[in-house]
Amino acid sequence: MTAPATQTVITVGQTLYINNINDRIRKKELRESLYYLFSQHGRVLDIVALKTMKMRGQAFVVFDTAPAATVAMRELQGFPLYDKNMQIAYAKTKSNAVKNRDGSYSKRSRAAAIEMNGNESDASDDDTLHKRQRGDEYDSVTTGRHLKDNEEEMEEDDTNAILFVSQLPSSVTEESLSTLFAQNEGFKEVRIVPGRPDIAFVEYASSAQADQARMVLNGCQITPDQAMRVEFARR
Repeated sequence: MTAPATQTVITVGQTLYINNINDRIRKKELRESLYYLFSQHGRVLDIVALKTMKMRGQAFVVFDTAPAATVAMRELQGFPLYDKNMQIAYAKTKSNAVKNRDGSYSKRSRAAAIEMNGNESDASDDDTLHKRQRGDEYDSVTTGRHLKDNEEEMEEDDTNAILFVSQLPSSVTEESLSTLFAQNEGFKEVRIVPGRPDIAFVEYASSAQADQARMVLNGCQITPDQAMRVEFARR
């Protein structure tokens, strides 16, 4: 008698697990690049990166909804980021960002998480909140903003010193953008997202200076038939 075929069960969730990430990239730059890539496909609640030697080259991206996570995984699977193709899967465990929103968060020992989920639980952000409070192994883009459930609270003050620039022509360079944005006081740097020449982020010394540049350059014609869009980067 033929043994029944083993079925693979895929658990769809709001948290994506990404590996095969270039581990030579600075954490801040990596988190920002991941944010701008994944936020094109839905609202991102949190991005978790790990410092441990064992978990280098890996990260978690937490979406507001599972459908958004699914779309992002489909669109970005194998996407070349810093010369390496990202490998994306649903995370095995629910993230703290999601648990705090749905009220299911509870304290759990790291040993229990490892026993339940295997090696990947080492990368799980299940205990991220507590480690972050100790200044330990983890870092997060949102630094706790996901604890706020109210959309209006999160958008109450969306100004900051970093601008998100989109609708750029593929021929644009960091040098040309720097020349353009450096005309405004407080300019620090331009960073183009690898693999996405149509978007970039520009940093200023203060949010007020960034706002001034935004008002001046939003809608600026980069080419005769293409105007760029400049807005505050979402935090």
